[in-house]
Amino acid sequence: MSNREALRELQGRLAQRLQQARTEVRMLSWLAVECAGHGFLIPLTTAGEIFSVGAMLPVSHTQPWFMGVANLRGGLHGVADLAAFLGLRAPLGLEAVREQSRLVAFNGALGSHCAVLVDRLAGLRRADQLTLAPPAGEPRPAFASAQWRDSEGRLWQEIDLAALSRNEQFLAIAA
Repeated sequence: MSNREALRELQGRLAQRLQQARTEVRMLSWLAVECAGHGFLIPLTTAGEIFSVGAMLPVSHTQPWFMGVANLRGGLHGVADLAAFLGLRAPLGLEAVREQSRLVAFNGALGSHCAVLVDRLAGLRRADQLTLAPPAGEPRPAFASAQWRDSEGRLWQEIDLAALSRNEQFLAIAA
């Protein structure tokens, strides 16, 4: 008899949680990273695992911002230098990558075996910690959506990895 009651209680709690999940407004949250002195926000829904920069095989006849392929947890991932791709600095060679640099893999659900090199992780950010900045006059690519300001006035550019994985320029790695 107690097993039935416990099962009913569990089902009741699950039903209550499902109802709460349907009615709750999901809080936006990002992985904050820095590249060439600029702040970027990567939605946690599009980011995958974070890796230290290790061995990478260069691929000839590719764009300068394409660093090569890396084995990340047994899967081959193409690695792009995010700052170089965005035109913020010259591409880094593997020997110039700093110890605090990281590879941020794209979420596996995106179906894109890619990772981007970032100069430094800057923690996590939530929407309640930032204010939406008014759009600048210049056009931005689809993967560079909103801009946000933190409490110190620093500007953070949101980078949607799902949109980046469909960007024609990002996909055209052949030189």
